Amino acid sequence: MTADRDREVRAVLAFYQEAGVDALLDETPVDRLAQDVASQPVAAPVAAPASRPAPSVRPSIANPLGGAPPSPEAAVMAAREAARAATSLEALREILSRFEGCALRATATQLVFADGNPQSRVMFVGEAPGRDEDLAGLPFVGRSGKLLDRMMTAIGLDRSCAYIANIVPWRPPGNRTPTPQESAICLPFTLRQIELANPDILVCLGGPAAQTLLGIKGGITSIRGRWFRYQSGAREIRALATWHPAYLLRQPLQKRLVWRDFLALKKALEERS
Repeated sequence: MTADRDREVRAVLAFYQEAGVDALLDETPVDRLAQDVASQPVAAPVAAPASRPAPSVRPSIANPLGGAPPSPEAAVMAAREAARAATSLEALREILSRFEGCALRATATQLVFADGNPQSRVMFVGEAPGRDEDLAGLPFVGRSGKLLDRMMTAIGLDRSCAYIANIVPWRPPGNRTPTPQESAICLPFTLRQIELANPDILVCLGGPAAQTLLGIKGGITSIRGRWFRYQSGAREIRALATWHPAYLLRQPLQKRLVWRDFLALKKALEERS
């Protein structure tokens, strides 16, 4: 294989990996469980049994009785019940790691639960992990994560004094936007995560996070920089909507507006200190 051909093949494989492809299929089916079938002696025909036992299906949190995957509505109900059972963030993470009601877990490398200090006064929530986050198992570790770190540093914060999570804890294939059903199924866990972390201020990074958590129907441009009231269990906390760092990588001129948002965040933290 020539050097040019080798580079072309590697580029194609990298594209497939980024798009979420995790298996290769031939044009014709192959029974890979069969071993040297042609050399095996032909067994005498036997009578089929009158009935066969049903195949066993491993039960899960989303589908405790086994069988076919639950409907989206049933998965949401199962997620709500499972999330309510968590009495700590550690327990919530364990429950979420065993939850099978969201199909994204089947294509993701691993669960991306949270990063930072859960005892912090401020919690950042984004939309979903990307490829870098999926490999590391931590939110906001790629290019947008490094930008978020710089933004926090500019107002005296870092990951030791901030808690970071996403609405959806599994990477969608190809970094696509999570579907409304996927977000709805994962939302009960995020709501419980916020309630257990109990921050003073919630920062919604990007339109999907703001719309999902704050019930806002408008775009992020119309609500960026505004403060909202977020009901977390029996407590009401302040919530701020701003642009996602990934958007700022594409539109760097908007950083000046997000800088205003982070200055407002700094002021709010100082007022309550």
